[in-house]
Amino acid sequence: MSTSEEVYAASPLDPVETQRLVTEDVIDTGVFDQETVDRARAIIARYPVARSALLPMLHLVQSVEGYVSQAGITFCADQLDLTNAEVSAVATFYTMYKRRPCGEHLVSVCTNTLCAALGGDAIYARLKEHLGVGHEGTAGEPNAPGSITLEHAECLAACDLGPVLQVNYEYFDNQTPDGALELVKSLQAGEKPHPTRGAPLTDFRQAELQLAGFFEGREADLEGPSAAPETVRGARIAAERGWTAPAMPDDAEFPPLPEKK
Repeated sequence: MSTSEEVYAASPLDPVETQRLVTEDVIDTGVFDQETVDRARAIIARYPVARSALLPMLHLVQSVEGYVSQAGITFCADQLDLTNAEVSAVATFYTMYKRRPCGEHLVSVCTNTLCAALGGDAIYARLKEHLGVGHEGTAGEPNAPGSITLEHAECLAACDLGPVLQVNYEYFDNQTPDGALELVKSLQAGEKPHPTRGAPLTDFRQAELQLAGFFEGREADLEGPSAAPETVRGARIAAERGWTAPAMPDDAEFPPLPEKK
């Protein structure tokens, strides 16, 4: 009888808890050093309930391995007193958590309706042809200098600047197939072109560390411009011309709230 079978046979626990014990017996979380443990505890301290720290914790483990591995799932479960199944349910729900090792740079091409119509599909096709990989594929050895992971992205919330793509979640606006190809080639050559707006470009793991809430040595990144002139043009014109929305009448009637049942 195997170790797993013995645990299942002997345990009076429910199947989910039993699976947690089995998994923890065989998964080595040694890749997460004391510094990572200290950061995990700092994240947990931000929240009144420990399990609320799971999302930034998953970004933290991605900053170490470049994806959410089974070891990363077990590490989060151990730190937050959750089951592996609970952590896996979250890690597999959000596309920002990767289940395969990423390259040094994650290139996300918006192929939602507006960007696709403006050229996003053509940009993705050009990059796919150049890199020789499809969605969530990596050109080069994961995390090696110049390696690129390519993905479709569903709406990057920059429709006024489409077509857009992101590199490690930093924006490159008003792209063309030729411009996007030159951008990716420069990344492969070890360069870090400056995004259209936002913080200076870093690599995927460093971006994940920032998403976990740690900015050691990169505090100035928080001051990067986040709004493009096109985005705030309407507000600027309204301010210049003194345009304001009509005030709501004091006697405005609101529909009654539906009765709770």
